[in-house]
Amino acid sequence: MFEGFEKRRITTSGTEIELVVGGSGPGLLLLHGYPQTHVIWHKVAPVLAEHFTVVATDLRGYGDSGKPATDAAHTPYSKREMARDQAEVMSSLGIEKFAVVGHDRGARVGHRLARDHRERVTHLCTLDICPTLDMYETTDMAFAAAYYHWFFLIQPADYPERMIGQDPDFYLDKKLKFLADGTAITPEAMAEYKRCFAMQETIHATCEDYRAGATIDLEHDRADREHLLDIPTHALWGEKGIIGRLYEPLAVWQRYTTGAVTGSVVPSGHYIPEEVPGRLLEELKGFLSIE
Repeated sequence: MFEGFEKRRITTSGTEIELVVGGSGPGLLLLHGYPQTHVIWHKVAPVLAEHFTVVATDLRGYGDSGKPATDAAHTPYSKREMARDQAEVMSSLGIEKFAVVGHDRGARVGHRLARDHRERVTHLCTLDICPTLDMYETTDMAFAAAYYHWFFLIQPADYPERMIGQDPDFYLDKKLKFLADGTAITPEAMAEYKRCFAMQETIHATCEDYRAGATIDLEHDRADREHLLDIPTHALWGEKGIIGRLYEPLAVWQRYTTGAVTGSVVPSGHYIPEEVPGRLLEELKGFLSIE
């Protein structure tokens, strides 16, 4: 996977970030979600590298990136801190302006990155999410049933950590197949996800990501409610997933930006980069003006 890419580890002000970088041209940052790593991009990154300098990172707490100690407010796992990592990574690579494509939790980090580092993010593409604030403020029984893990993972430590840690492979298998059939995830990618997720510190850190999402992230999002983005935003969601059944994604995202919001449903489950890489590349070709 990632043939022709260079593996790097960059120290930020808060931790160390593992990543791969390849290609040349304008900067493009790819951010994965839960419970995966940068490997989710392995089917699309080589093609994108023909047009961009592609950077695919492991978010703090995930994969082989650092897993800093937390605090009572879950501050180290706030999307603000996670976004700062990514901004500092891109600075270390000499890339001042860049587009962001984020899946799942990575899209939430990307949203915060675009808010906190407005002068640097040129385009934002989100995969299979709506903004965190909207999702929590409109929670109902249908959402709670579909997104059960949002409420399980935020329970006090180390309740979910112990339960998941009893059989992390079983949990990962079930989680990855909950929102898709899982057949699109290659054995090589699955082995990498299982290697990283089996670490107790990963299980704890990823729970902290969700705890932050239900606490300090909401504080930051409420404070920024009126501070709308002004960059092109593209939202994609899977027709076999849940987002499109519970929300009108384009209408929701339009409330968060004064810029143009484009996007559509795609023939996929939750894991768009692995399930329909060709369609994702087509969408990005148009959105990022690839010739």
